[in-house]
Amino acid sequence: MGLPGHRRTSSHKRRRASHFALTKPSLTTDKAGRTHRMHRAAPGATEYNGVEIHVKGRERKLAKMLEKTKPKAEHKHDEHEGHDHKKETAGPKVKAKKA
Repeated sequence: MGLPGHRRTSSHKRRRASHFALTKPSLTTDKAGRTHRMHRAAPGATEYNGVEIHVKGRERKLAKMLEKTKPKAEHKHDEHEGHDHKKETAGPKVKAKKA
């Protein structure tokens, strides 16, 4: 197994760590006044730089939201009334001995 050859001094550690600093993301505002990162579409935007955006799953998400706002209808379980939806499990199979 390799071992360190020399002690790493505190000044060397600090010099190396000087590049670890985080920078704030550059933000911009669009025509609607929404703030977002530069060169990226604003959250919820349907258009960026004159081009329509197609977000995968957006239609499904909107349909789900509409389903939540609709009043709930009563569920009809005519076929399953009185049936306990649990799967019936059979005991272990035992072979009968011939006498």
